Amino acid sequence: MSSQAVSPVSSANTPAQTRWFSIDHRFVVPIFITCILLAGQLTFGILESYPKTLLAILTSIGMELVLGRIFVGKWPHLASAYISGISVGILVRSPMIWPYALCSALSIMSKYVLRIRGRHIWNPSNFGICALLFLASDAVASLSIQWGNYLLPMLVIWGLGSIIIGRLGRFHICATYVISFFVFAYVRSLITGHAFAAEVAPITGPMYQLFVFFMITDPKTTVRSKWGQAAVAFTVALVEMTFRLMESVHAPYYALFVVGPTANLIEMWLTNRKAARDMNAPPTPAAA
Repeated sequence: MSSQAVSPVSSANTPAQTRWFSIDHRFVVPIFITCILLAGQLTFGILESYPKTLLAILTSIGMELVLGRIFVGKWPHLASAYISGISVGILVRSPMIWPYALCSALSIMSKYVLRIRGRHIWNPSNFGICALLFLASDAVASLSIQWGNYLLPMLVIWGLGSIIIGRLGRFHICATYVISFFVFAYVRSLITGHAFAAEVAPITGPMYQLFVFFMITDPKTTVRSKWGQAAVAFTVALVEMTFRLMESVHAPYYALFVVGPTANLIEMWLTNRKAARDMNAPPTPAAA
């Protein structure tokens, strides 16, 4: 009798409690990437400077607001722009200021200009970084070993990142890529004669934390099916191995730059082909 009396009250309070303790999933990744930034900066000083990182973030947000209003006609949610800006602030290395603003601007512009059937096919920050590495390699580099390869902070980040990405339903992408990276690191060690530990060491660096958790899992620029997402992650690792054997310093960026859009275009072509086939198919007896 008493439990029945309490039950309505409990059920009435549950939604309010849920709203109080829950958080919009669009804010989860920005919060996590901010934690990575703070941990790296306070521990190892990974940033070139606070003003440069702030410039990258503000440029991304400003471009998102302007272009979203122009192309879509409404004010966009700024979580994606913040992620792009903070990624640029962490990953870009330059003694000058302009690359940070230019990289952020190119990243956000790629979302609105390079679109096919209303869909942008490049990860924004990956596109911006690759564009600068292509066009201004004498003035721009990317984060490499400035955070070192200390195991404890990496384990903390990988643990938190796995939980967060798992909540978003995209952990299979990270897991596929990491497993593939280890396999291909062993293959590289056989080809080059280097120690396996030396070939696998890069994945413990800070650049890979951002690459694995944010770039290859971007919902807007990954294919739709889970098996397709896993296949793309495997292919990125395979192409990256090829670039590494060619002694490319920026192998992961270039691999995603090539594989990601290609996979999206193939998926769109298959989807359109299936839609056309279904449209031209003769009606079934039941439909007739």
